[in-house]
Amino acid sequence: MHLRHVDLLVCPGCRRSLGIRVETRTNDGRVETGHLRCDHCSREYPVVGGVPRFVPMENYASGFGLEWTRHARTQYDSYSGIDVSESRFFDQTHWPRRMPGELILEAGSGSGRFTEQAARTGATVVSFDYSYAVDANYASNGAKENVLIVQADVFAMPFRRGSFDRVFCFGMLQHTPDPRRAFLALPPMLKPGGEVVADIYKATFFRALLHTKYYVRPLTRRLPPERLYAWVRRYVDLMWPVCAVVRKVPRIGYAINWRLLVADYSFLGLEGQMLKEWAYLDTFDMLAPRYDRPATIAQFRGWFAEAGLDPIDAEYTPHGITGRGRRSATAGRAA
Repeated sequence: MHLRHVDLLVCPGCRRSLGIRVETRTNDGRVETGHLRCDHCSREYPVVGGVPRFVPMENYASGFGLEWTRHARTQYDSYSGIDVSESRFFDQTHWPRRMPGELILEAGSGSGRFTEQAARTGATVVSFDYSYAVDANYASNGAKENVLIVQADVFAMPFRRGSFDRVFCFGMLQHTPDPRRAFLALPPMLKPGGEVVADIYKATFFRALLHTKYYVRPLTRRLPPERLYAWVRRYVDLMWPVCAVVRKVPRIGYAINWRLLVADYSFLGLEGQMLKEWAYLDTFDMLAPRYDRPATIAQFRGWFAEAGLDPIDAEYTPHGITGRGRRSATAGRAA
């Protein structure tokens, strides 16, 4: 972390400012190890590998830590050769491509594919994840002058309320113990007039009935992540010749493969080994999470209304449901 970014952090316990004791630095001046301390309540939080840690390294999201460590660059546009991350970020947010001087919060960073896109706008980006996927994000984005990466809990965020111009949350809500409560934690981080964009898996009768992952997840989510990942690779390798044939079925071939529990992104234009790498990643992603709690579009809109956001804009997207809202310009700034 860069030393000047300490001012963006607060103690998640008492919400007071933090001081820092630097122990080691990188050659370019970033804090590599140290401790953040709250003088008010005496809590301390370590900085390990350049990342402030406000939660234990191992937790219910450790499966995500494993997948994003093994596939740290898989979904980066510069690695895959397609612009899927860039397109998704700007298509879902509707934000401008240049936002210098703004402060953006990313909730649930994974390996940092969207951190990269947000940082390119020139804004200062504060990005956090509950899992040790933050290490993969730090390896890719931590050296950027306008990026702070933190390991933290959405239910106890170590950031100043009312301080962010924009907040986004992609691919995380459904994987928390309480998606509604996780979402409602985000709007208080916004300045008056600030914008939040979030997405969540969609809950429909046919999706629940036909998506085979929901039938096997009660078993697979109990496996240690390392063991499950090894099993996923063997299964994808076994099924790959079958999937190649199924994929040729017009319009629905790739969808059938998903029902066969092999993630198939051929519709994005991926092929060969890159297609298989994405299959390893997202097949594991289907089967590993402890929580997978989709919502209906009515529920999602209701959360935006409950948070007092206006205007309300929620729509179906290829990734589920995306919602956008703005905090009232006259909203009182939280302490």
